[in-house]
Amino acid sequence: MTPLDSEITHLKDLLLRMASMAEGLVVRSVRALVERDDELARGVAAGDEPLDQLEKELDAAAIALLTKAPLAGQLRLITVVIKITRDLERIGDESTTIARRALELGREPQLKAYEDIPAMSRLATEMLRDALDAFVHGDTLRARAVIPRDKAVDALNRSLRRELTEWMTREPGVVVRCLHLMTISKALERIADHAKNIAEESVYLYEARDIRHAGGDGEDGAVAA
Repeated sequence: MTPLDSEITHLKDLLLRMASMAEGLVVRSVRALVERDDELARGVAAGDEPLDQLEKELDAAAIALLTKAPLAGQLRLITVVIKITRDLERIGDESTTIARRALELGREPQLKAYEDIPAMSRLATEMLRDALDAFVHGDTLRARAVIPRDKAVDALNRSLRRELTEWMTREPGVVVRCLHLMTISKALERIADHAKNIAEESVYLYEARDIRHAGGDGEDGAVAA
């Protein structure tokens, strides 16, 4: 293994550490909501800072590698790592949003049984896990299979928004709580979007194909130059 190969391995290791942290934040933020656990919610908000620091470390390592004239495949990997890092950082931001809204909701009587939000969280984190496994193992079939699963999260978000909107029109006193839940639902939808992005980048890495905006079903887009 060359020194450059060792540095690239280290870069991938950093990315996987960041991915594990990001997934953990999502899971804990939703658990804080469901269990009305203020301490856990505050811990999620604090956990975003180490994720931001790891993002900076990854950026610095990637930029250092770009100066070493990597081969085309290595260059594509470094570029993809930079993009995935951005998605993971934003997943951390969305988790922080969920945790903050959970704290607000914890001060009020619970509005409804939490079933749809945990379901969205499970779908989104499974997408994230599978997208990252596809990245690690070069499994583009698995990556492509992640992409259409985003539609299920979108559907749950739309359904919950409709329910909450109708509730607000009937009972003005629940408006604030409904808006908090809408924000949480939207955050989970965005987390699924980021997982989808990671899957698409994994396809680009291993097939040199850009399948973004290809209908949302993982079908081939134009061959990358």
